[in-house]
Amino acid sequence: MKIGIIGAGNIGGNLTRRLTALGHDVSVANSRGPHTLTALAEETGATPVTAAEAARGAAVVVVTVPLKAVPDLPSGLFAEAAEDVVVIDTGNYYPKERDGRIAAIEDGLTESRWTEQQLGHRVIKAFNGTYAQDILDKPRPQDHPERIAVPVAGDDEAAKKAVRDLIDELGFDTVDAGGIDDSWRQQPDTPVYGLRAGTEAVGKALKAASPQRPEAFRA
Repeated sequence: MKIGIIGAGNIGGNLTRRLTALGHDVSVANSRGPHTLTALAEETGATPVTAAEAARGAAVVVVTVPLKAVPDLPSGLFAEAAEDVVVIDTGNYYPKERDGRIAAIEDGLTESRWTEQQLGHRVIKAFNGTYAQDILDKPRPQDHPERIAVPVAGDDEAAKKAVRDLIDELGFDTVDAGGIDDSWRQQPDTPVYGLRAGTEAVGKALKAASPQRPEAFRA
């Protein structure tokens, strides 16, 4: 599968490592330019590109940049992507630490709904509460007792299935976390955020979430 990854930080870098190891054709971009990705490209065989090029021909695009940087991504980002391109959003809103105040999110919009509006494309929210190192260290075969589950939210059922299948290939179970308007259940400081557990515990944690955004994650 041709996969574009926009953002080469901890999550983006480790997804690049794992997806190339599984045989996928990965293009990776960051904010500083392809010349800064030489080491990652040599390590993994991924193709370093600009953000504007990352989605070209891609069936899946992972957007894993700071939330405040999403509006600065190139316009027409998915114009040359595959017709039914699936976009994965790994983002989180950290108003005090990094992103500053985003009024629409403060007014109750889920982080991923806001991201959809900025990108002009539906997204599937996944990996936002996953420890980056776990992407390398925690893959397990199906039915392994230590296999971790990842919550996945999105409105497009076909796209959600594609993401869940890809996560399964990466070595993790998934739990359907509902639509994007339900994705507050996996935002920072919810019970499932950072939870290393199987499907049953992840499902319970999603149900235990409060719609009230924690004070630590308000501006």
